[in-house]
Amino acid sequence: MMTAEAATRSAQRRAGAGSPALKFVRDLVVIVVVAVLISALLKTFVVRSFYIPSPSMENTLLVNDRIIVNELVPNLIPIEHGDVVVFTDPGNWLPPQQPVPQNLFSALDAALTVVGLSAGDSNNHLVKRVIGLPGDTVVCCTVAGQLAINDAAIDEPYIQIPDGQSQATKSPFTVTVPDEKLWVMGDNRYNSADSAFHFLNGSPGGGFVPISSVVGRAVVVSWPAKHWGWLGNYPDTSASSAG
Repeated sequence: MMTAEAATRSAQRRAGAGSPALKFVRDLVVIVVVAVLISALLKTFVVRSFYIPSPSMENTLLVNDRIIVNELVPNLIPIEHGDVVVFTDPGNWLPPQQPVPQNLFSALDAALTVVGLSAGDSNNHLVKRVIGLPGDTVVCCTVAGQLAINDAAIDEPYIQIPDGQSQATKSPFTVTVPDEKLWVMGDNRYNSADSAFHFLNGSPGGGFVPISSVVGRAVVVSWPAKHWGWLGNYPDTSASSAG
């Protein structure tokens, strides 16, 4: 039989468990946990954030811009000419990464990256524009200085060419893209270690990027706010011309 003192303590515990402050804390914890789980699922299967560490895609993407990447490409949505894609290093495209100092900040950034709330692994990825799809023959350059895909010259309003230059890229080449590979180039053509650069320098893999290395297609510049905008693939100038 419960004594009066035990009954009082039990009533106090029940009252404490139902207090507004405790309910708020409990609900807040639940909300945070659910938000983290949803973020992790989105990062794993749908969208992901990256920042731009180099000028190779200027002026389409500037250094330290943040982009949102659609990870349904290419597994569910096919890659198209002109898509801006993020991909893992296909083989010695990136310099050796310096070890990250291990401290509380780096640990927090790593944890946030895992759940998609940070972009701490951006330095391990590259971003370029898709020029050639499997089976395409890409040539630089036509008499007018343009790239040609399957004998059709393409207009590229997004590229940046230095003053005094007229060709879409600085060195001539002719390549046919193998199965399951891509030919990708930076919009800042004369300052981009892209497929043409690695092809002309005899890099392993011939400058081609395996489709399996693609993380997704960049669809939005999300930060800074003044750079916000959708990233198109210019189908009127790239895909249709190359068709």
